[in-house]
Amino acid sequence: MIRVRKVTIGGLFIALSVLIPQVFHLLGSAQLGKLLLPMHLPVLLGGFILGPVFGLIVGAAAPLLSTILTGMPAFERLPFMVIELAAYGFISGLAYRTLSFRKRKFGVIISLVIAMFLGRVIYALALFIAADFLHMTGIGASAVLESVITGIFGIIIQLLLIPSLIFVLERSGYYDKVTGEGKKNVT
Repeated sequence: MIRVRKVTIGGLFIALSVLIPQVFHLLGSAQLGKLLLPMHLPVLLGGFILGPVFGLIVGAAAPLLSTILTGMPAFERLPFMVIELAAYGFISGLAYRTLSFRKRKFGVIISLVIAMFLGRVIYALALFIAADFLHMTGIGASAVLESVITGIFGIIIQLLLIPSLIFVLERSGYYDKVTGEGKKNVT
């Protein structure tokens, strides 16, 4: 049964995925968003907290809604961001919750690294497939490498911020309250 709490928190993460990049764009420019990857934070947190299915939904919905409401990401980037962020949300939830990395020492960091690495691999595959299918030139490994290099500050922020937030949520007991773990018959 779908839990109302998870749907509500998922909606909050989607809203944050639209709002946080707007704050960065107001403070700097569109380039600041490419550097810091602010949309990734709520999506990855959505996977960690809500699990793989809701993480995938948050990851797919966030760039779609952002494009509709703000025009960012640009329409030509949208399919690739949907695929990448859906992968982040799904894989972070899968690794941390389903595969039980949560119970391991450094499980948050391991899950996060796995999600970020596989998300980029899936992004690269989608880019290569689209380039081949549409006979586009100039899209290749250099585009993926540029994306990773440009986003290195955002990746570092994610590696520092997400484990800290998950740690605080778990220590406060809020993580179990949101996820319903440790309780029976939570609706």
